[in-house]
Amino acid sequence: MIERIPFLNRGPLVSVIRLSGSIGSGARKSLNDESMGSSIDKAFSRGKPAAVALVINSPGGSPVQSALIAARIRRLAEEKEVPVHAFIEDVAASGGYWLATAADDIWVDNGSIVGSIGVISAGFGAPVLLARQGVERRVHTSAHSKSMLDPFLPEKEEDVERLRSILDQMHATFVDHVKERRGDKLTEKQDLFTGEFWLGRRAVELGLVDGVAHMTTKLRELYGEDVRTKTYGRKRGLLQRFSMDLAGEAMAAVEERADYARFGL
Repeated sequence: MIERIPFLNRGPLVSVIRLSGSIGSGARKSLNDESMGSSIDKAFSRGKPAAVALVINSPGGSPVQSALIAARIRRLAEEKEVPVHAFIEDVAASGGYWLATAADDIWVDNGSIVGSIGVISAGFGAPVLLARQGVERRVHTSAHSKSMLDPFLPEKEEDVERLRSILDQMHATFVDHVKERRGDKLTEKQDLFTGEFWLGRRAVELGLVDGVAHMTTKLRELYGEDVRTKTYGRKRGLLQRFSMDLAGEAMAAVEERADYARFGL
């Protein structure tokens, strides 16, 4: 008689965390530790999950926010002793790949874009435009480097060298993180840290990911045909939920579109 009671025969639960969009601080960005923290915490604690699955579709963004989200996932995985599986959809590049490495294993589609292990800084310069309009930029500082890389002043080589040093340090941190998480799975036959990116099948060969598989099929293979899933997403602010910050949302959409366009998406 007990066998007929449905809730006593439910299959294992896997919490699914969707990590979609560009990574960065502020309400306009889709992914950051503030917007995702509550959902990630709930995914590991509610319903005693047998595992947590990360569904990733991100072109990257802030290295700090990427590290914070990934660190939160690893901390909870170790505290709760819950395995974590990552499933990459269109892209997990740069910070998006950093998120994927928070998992114990990474799965892709053949067409998924993976990699871009590097750091980028982009901006603009408009000193000539201002000069043509008769506008003079006036900056006064108490320290020599306080106005570094001012977009309205001619670029200084010393500023560029200082920025390159910072980018190199951040890149080294990224490389160390990937090597720590992927270990001897990574190929030694090719430099994986040039910023290049690859499609899914090639990423498997390079050891950046573990294989080609989709979430539903892989979870059934790992946890049985009766496996259940519950999805958790990012926390949206009140203005976003009611579309009251239209200008901000439009700007965020343009920025995110540019991030994806770097990978032909």
